Amino acid sequence: MKNILLLFLFAFSARARGAGYFRDAAAYSESRGGQALLVVRRDATLFEKYAAGHSSGESHRIYSGTKSFWAVAAMAAVQDGLINLDEPASNAIAEWRGDPRKRDVTIRELLNFTDGLPPAVQLHGEGVQDRDAFAVALPVVAFPGQVFIYGPSHLQVFCEVLRRRLRPYKESPYHYLERKVLRPLGLWDVRHITDRAGNPLLATGFELTARQWVRFGELILHRGFYNRQLVDPDILENCFHGSEANPAFGIGFWLNRKSRAVDVEKMLDFPWRIQDWRDACISRDAPPDMIVSLGSGFQRLYIIPSLDLVVARQGWSDHFSDACFLRLLLADLRSVQP
Repeated sequence: MKNILLLFLFAFSARARGAGYFRDAAAYSESRGGQALLVVRRDATLFEKYAAGHSSGESHRIYSGTKSFWAVAAMAAVQDGLINLDEPASNAIAEWRGDPRKRDVTIRELLNFTDGLPPAVQLHGEGVQDRDAFAVALPVVAFPGQVFIYGPSHLQVFCEVLRRRLRPYKESPYHYLERKVLRPLGLWDVRHITDRAGNPLLATGFELTARQWVRFGELILHRGFYNRQLVDPDILENCFHGSEANPAFGIGFWLNRKSRAVDVEKMLDFPWRIQDWRDACISRDAPPDMIVSLGSGFQRLYIIPSLDLVVARQGWSDHFSDACFLRLLLADLRSVQP
């Protein structure tokens, strides 16, 4: 009983201490449309705040943060021997074998968006009845491996690769994601988007609370471990290496290892032909090992292994700055007792 009381007092004092020290970061986020902010360090909540009219039980769209969940599912598929990242996608997609520009595209290139396919933003809408078939039929618009093109097309082709590899086991891609990632995190009935053919939309669509999203962040922080080892750490590490075309994007996650701070959402507003990702990073103030799951409107899940830190920020804004927010957050964190 005494130990339980001590743990309760520690957790309470940590949250109270955080409530004072994280005032600047929280005020900045809320002033720019922030609705939820949750800071967890060493699995203890340092700070948790919701804007007026919002609560801890409210789920928010995380938009492209959805991609990160599918990235982990892809690593689980590698672990299970369903795919090899460096095999041609045409091993599964027979339709690509006769196309000289598609037949050698690897699954890794699909997942880091360097396969040369166009963005195909129409896949986000409801007008495409079979998203997988639509994406598979897209023409290549750039030489594979040379250009980073952000959009839903790549993951939708990967969805078809995974669907065909799972066919002998009578399991769908979404059920595989549920079994390997969502349910082990205690995430049941996550709201998502499917088309009329039953294919999930991999690029966006999930709705989560801040606390739910942080569970996923803890899985990444602990290198694939959440109550048990869900994904081998060495396999998961594939997600955290950028490509030559974009060193700031790995597989489903944004990275911070280079030195030129870029506003990712503003850069993505430009046509892909003029985007500049050379030496790009999220923030020069944040540690280089920071990993970010990122969604439109500045939905953010920051994971910083060197600080044992996971931060979820949800809301909607066109005027938020990762660099400014992280500068305030990390200054506040330095004031918290280690």
